[in-house]
Amino acid sequence: MNLTLHHINLSTDNVEKMDEFYRDVLGLGRAKDDLPVLEKNKGYSGDVAFVSDGKIQTHLAQRDIQAGFNTGQIVNPLARGHIAYRTDDLDAFKKHLESKGVAYSDWGERAVAGWHQIFFYDPDGTVIEVHQRKS
Repeated sequence: MNLTLHHINLSTDNVEKMDEFYRDVLGLGRAKDDLPVLEKNKGYSGDVAFVSDGKIQTHLAQRDIQAGFNTGQIVNPLARGHIAYRTDDLDAFKKHLESKGVAYSDWGERAVAGWHQIFFYDPDGTVIEVHQRKS
């Protein structure tokens, strides 16, 4: 079970302003490769802009404090944002979390088509995503 940093998600009330800032001030480009296909009818329908330094994506997502309720999940990755890792074996990673006593919310493909996502908190409350692309 390998983990690689895939993206950082920043939740915002103004996606357009954040997109402009990250592109114009920080010089990031529009992310082009491996972009998620958003599932707008499964609990989160917000706007998202995707920027990248060429290696790591930053997802600028419209804040939605109701997304957890709308999807029936405890952990809401769209209230404050999150850090996301990609794995090649999500089942093994879930077993690893369970062995460590770490509770997680299994979002399945509720937010992104083709990505099975889980979310959990670090000790300070930062939301962490681990996902696996479905073949």
